[in-house]
Amino acid sequence: MAHSLFHIVLHEPEIPNNTGNIGRTAVATGCSLHLIKPLAFDTSEKACRRAGLDYWPRLSPVEHDGFDAYLGATAPAAGDRAPIRWLFTTKATRTIHDVQLAAGDHLIFGKETRGLPDALLERYPDSLVTLPMMPGERSLNLATAVCAAIYVGIDQLIRDDRLTVENGRIGELRARQ
Repeated sequence: MAHSLFHIVLHEPEIPNNTGNIGRTAVATGCSLHLIKPLAFDTSEKACRRAGLDYWPRLSPVEHDGFDAYLGATAPAAGDRAPIRWLFTTKATRTIHDVQLAAGDHLIFGKETRGLPDALLERYPDSLVTLPMMPGERSLNLATAVCAAIYVGIDQLIRDDRLTVENGRIGELRARQ
């Protein structure tokens, strides 16, 4: 798969184990990972090796100095489809099942302790989505939420006949007819 299936964007992640799990999921599903600083942990080659993240070099995560730097770095080239940026928050009323994800979309998640900042939620009100949960529950673990969102997107692409699965492995991504 030449392009990333989805772009996973972590805004100021705090827990290295969550980011490591998300990185493994990204590699396994053909997604890319964007990390928006500040990060609460070290991502140097030495730190990743010490943590046993042997897949990290295959992931090649992209670090951005802030949200606006991320926007600038991921702006579409002339003539390309602008990516839809879905912001995941427990403050949304529309679920991921109410929208149609497309290959190349950006799935944006906030930090573990506070989620995405209100300023971003206010900036993109039409892009807010949530994962359905039982009433009264606060949130899902970040790595769990990212994994669930990716697989909902994969399911949508398969059902739309845009993505093939062969022998239990992600196959060809087809262009929309």
